Amino acid sequence: MVTIGIDLGTTNSLVAYWTDHGATLIPNALGEYLTPSVISVDESGEVLVGRIAKERLITHPHVTASTFKRFIGTEKKYELGMYTFSSEELSSFIIQSLKQDAEAYLNEAVTGAVISVPAYFNDAQRKATKRAAEIAGLKVERLISEPTAAAIAYGLNQEAAETKFLVFDLGGGTFDVSILELFEGVMDVKSIAGDNYLGGEDFTNSLMSFFLELHQLDSDSLDSKTLSLIYAQAERCKLTLCNEPAAIMKVVIHNETYETRINRSEFEKLVTPLLLRLRYPIERALRDASLNPKDLDAVILIGGATRMPLIKSVISKIFGRMPHANINPDETVALGAAIQVALKERNKALEEVILTDVCPYTLGTSVVQAFGNGQQESGYFFPIIERNTPIPVSRVERLYTVNDRQHSILVDVYQGENRLVKNNLKLGELKIKVPPAPAGQEAIDIRYTYDINGILEVEVISTTTGEKKRAIIQQNAGNLTEKEIEARLLELKEIKIHPRDRSENRLLLAKGERLYEELLGDERQKVAILLQQFENALTTQNDKKVKEAAHILKEHLENIERWVSHS
Repeated sequence: MVTIGIDLGTTNSLVAYWTDHGATLIPNALGEYLTPSVISVDESGEVLVGRIAKERLITHPHVTASTFKRFIGTEKKYELGMYTFSSEELSSFIIQSLKQDAEAYLNEAVTGAVISVPAYFNDAQRKATKRAAEIAGLKVERLISEPTAAAIAYGLNQEAAETKFLVFDLGGGTFDVSILELFEGVMDVKSIAGDNYLGGEDFTNSLMSFFLELHQLDSDSLDSKTLSLIYAQAERCKLTLCNEPAAIMKVVIHNETYETRINRSEFEKLVTPLLLRLRYPIERALRDASLNPKDLDAVILIGGATRMPLIKSVISKIFGRMPHANINPDETVALGAAIQVALKERNKALEEVILTDVCPYTLGTSVVQAFGNGQQESGYFFPIIERNTPIPVSRVERLYTVNDRQHSILVDVYQGENRLVKNNLKLGELKIKVPPAPAGQEAIDIRYTYDINGILEVEVISTTTGEKKRAIIQQNAGNLTEKEIEARLLELKEIKIHPRDRSENRLLLAKGERLYEELLGDERQKVAILLQQFENALTTQNDKKVKEAAHILKEHLENIERWVSHS
């Protein structure tokens, strides 16, 4: 029984596995590592996968689908001949093909997989990816973000004391940015950002739109075969511009030849809006990690679209250095996924490597907003776990009733960044009873606990009655049995403690209080101030602030103890 690593891409997909010699890519039936993420149905109703299907994009566009990963987790349907498929069903064909390639290559059964997803995929998209694998007959051991997988592939091949680096992942249909820190065997994800609807395909579409507009061709009046032909020419033009200063698009439509020559500078001007869209996630990731471009030691490029010279040029201008691309950008994620398999299986060669991750989206609930004129309005988002918080994590917030004699409180669970919940993704809800009382008198404590397997536990407690309600929301749906979920919840108890009650924090508070009693004058006052600052930090539940305040207090107390012991 073998577990494989899969890079399920928008344009191409790959599969790899771990051996004693490291992560190794597995070729498909054609002897190629890249399997195009394209599905087609032939005249007999047989499903075709990969390069064969890609060849039919022009000849049989009405029964061929590509770039469907962009719509995974949505209601979009694809009608291919006699069949109607969802994006996850089409993705399952790709995964099944990769599974079969692996079994043929390894000559043994493949039962599990670590599958990559864009870091910025939301809950619905991750669930759909998980279901696609299950349809293909694979148990998903873990969904790993694409930039994190790439970072693993690079991090395990570098011996550096402390390295902060940014992973720039521009694939066929998605764009992700991750900032990570490698220190003493720990790969720590600091922040992630991205755009689920920006990728190499958009650069191709820009060329196609330019061609149509230049020749005054109406896309609505052209048949699907002609549009596919123009798209193929745009794709070829884009690839040519990676190596040549200029390229030609040439298409024959109804016996009339349409030809256009475009150079690199014209192409860059054409896609300027797309290049501007690349900047925002970079700036957001840097801001969330509290870093400046000059603080980074390296910038790593992955994803086939990063082969475009203009991408490297933009990155060089932003960061003032040339980016790294030591590993084939098409293969990096698959290799990282295979390494993650070994990490999960605790392979002896990788025991010293620890990977941390972050929560990609803010998790919160819906609240009523009060205004100065006495008006109240519902539907406002109240964050409980902020995006880019290291996981596993547990946070608690207290909320109050808004109406007189209110009998219950409905707690909605949302994921997103918008201040209005209607613009965020609803994950679930639960209701708890509260004693009737004047508005604002009754309260509930809402605790969110989120772990690396994508399990979100929501626990609500009435502060008056002690009644407790709990809901389990699995981001990687269907992944664990009830027994496994309960086992994970037992593990979560280790982190489901408010920072105030952590042993190390309690020890520090106790030591500070003891020295306060022993000291007099200015020294006593200094300890009192630092203790107050530490207690204030604890109430924020912000790990970074707590660690900073703890470090300052601990250092000062140790200096006092050394002074006392030598006096």
